[in-house]
Amino acid sequence: MVLLHVLYEQATGYALFAVKEVEEIGMLLPQVEESMLSIAKFNSMVSMAAFFPFKSAQTALENINAVSEGVVHADLKLFLETNLPLSGKRKPVLGVSDAKIGAALQEEFNLSILTNGVVAEISRGLRLHFHSLVKGLTAQVVSKAQLGLGHSYSRAKVKFNVNRNDNMIIQSIALLDQLDKDINTFSMRVREWYGYHFPELIRIVSDNAMYCRTAQLIGNRKELSEENLASLEEVVMDAAKAQAILDASRSSMGMDISPIDLINIERFSVRVVSLAAYRLELQEYLRSKMGQVAPNLAALIGEVVGARLISHAGSLTNLAKFPASTVQILGAEKALFRALKTRGNTPKYGLIFHSTFIGRAEAKNKGRISRYLANKCTIASRIDCFSEIPTTVFGDRLRGQVEERLSFYESGNLPRKNVDVMKEAVKEASDVATEIKRKLEKKEKKRRKREKKLQELEANGETNGEMVENGEDGAPVAKKKKKRAAEEVEEPLTPKTDPEDTPGKRKKKQKVEVETEEAAATNNGAEETPAKKKKKRKSEVADAELVVETPPTTSERKKKRAAAE
Repeated sequence: MVLLHVLYEQATGYALFAVKEVEEIGMLLPQVEESMLSIAKFNSMVSMAAFFPFKSAQTALENINAVSEGVVHADLKLFLETNLPLSGKRKPVLGVSDAKIGAALQEEFNLSILTNGVVAEISRGLRLHFHSLVKGLTAQVVSKAQLGLGHSYSRAKVKFNVNRNDNMIIQSIALLDQLDKDINTFSMRVREWYGYHFPELIRIVSDNAMYCRTAQLIGNRKELSEENLASLEEVVMDAAKAQAILDASRSSMGMDISPIDLINIERFSVRVVSLAAYRLELQEYLRSKMGQVAPNLAALIGEVVGARLISHAGSLTNLAKFPASTVQILGAEKALFRALKTRGNTPKYGLIFHSTFIGRAEAKNKGRISRYLANKCTIASRIDCFSEIPTTVFGDRLRGQVEERLSFYESGNLPRKNVDVMKEAVKEASDVATEIKRKLEKKEKKRRKREKKLQELEANGETNGEMVENGEDGAPVAKKKKKRAAEEVEEPLTPKTDPEDTPGKRKKKQKVEVETEEAAATNNGAEETPAKKKKKRKSEVADAELVVETPPTTSERKKKRAAAE
């Protein structure tokens, strides 16, 4: 008697197996493990009840994603409803290898779900002999399906929006911190190296990058004169400093330096200056990236501090999952555990200490403002993580709230309630999002229009390049049109005629015109007799035929042109 059904999820589809002698299998687990290797013994214990193959790779990916997230997919639900005997006095027991999907199935079907060692052993055997249990399947097909689905599943998991990738922020802030350390180290080396020759310059110029540029410009201090004062002033951006450098160079106590040493100092200074310039570019890149990934967090606490929080948390999603108490001490883990171990005071702030708000607060209010700021940082990170269209509306409003709280601690002015501020922010954010969507749609329309025009131009170019149907004389129609246009340009005096206007039609037209003129003349002068009218009409028709000449044909034009040449 069948006591247990086991659901097996495979890359090729869902399978339902009926298991016999469940109690014996549970009691004799070591013997069962040995018998799993034999297909004959395994077949005596397990028989296939139903198999549902996936129609496509996309369907397989959707189902496996649902299984991994503990969600009952529509295909799985239909498969179990169709093949599992749900109706009856005794409810069936379903064995599932994953407890997460088991809980979802139990809630969906009100079944008895089993996930113990028996199911694990049966699943091992099914994984080993699956291609033998299903007709038409081979080990090679199963292996290919598993490989393809594995690649698709991994690709779907690591898939991200290129414009909203927080990994780039993590790398950028790490490189920025490293560059700060390296530039400081290298600048100190330049100061010591060049200080042997011009020690007074260290006191006059304090900025590292400016010192390196000044040392590169001065070179040998003995060659510095009034002519270099303008360029020196341009580097240090201060006329008084430039004059002080010039005066100090004349009375310096530094040692003389050889040209080869000076060349090496200048080359090293160039490297330090280039590193400082690159640091500024990297900071600008980080600012723009934070504006795309976490605009509200950047507007609230600044790009650098926000990037450090994301980097320390591991990702923006992880930061959004943290509670405000964790965000408050993020970066001060050592101090926290030391305080817990020694039962001392726990730290009030971690990375958010670098925010300007905590620096502006009084000593007694630093803990309060750090707690409040951590709360707002949590809200901003969650909005950035789960919003579709990034805007800085919420970040600006949250920053305004922190400012109000800071002024409340100083002056006692009550800040606005969070509910009122958020209502205004939601309304403003919806308007901004609508405007951004409209602009994006406009850009998309323009892009499509441009692509359509390009396609039409390409299509026209192809038709013009191809040979079209030939005319009566065997030449292509396009060539005939070009030739006709050229002839019209060469012979502008040739009268244009209607192609339907044949000589016979012209004669009829002229006869009608003559008759109308005669009728008008008859009305004016009734003295003319019918015989005279007839003679007059005949003479006018003959004159008209002589006057009207048919235009020369193409062949006649060619002959005339050849004769003229």
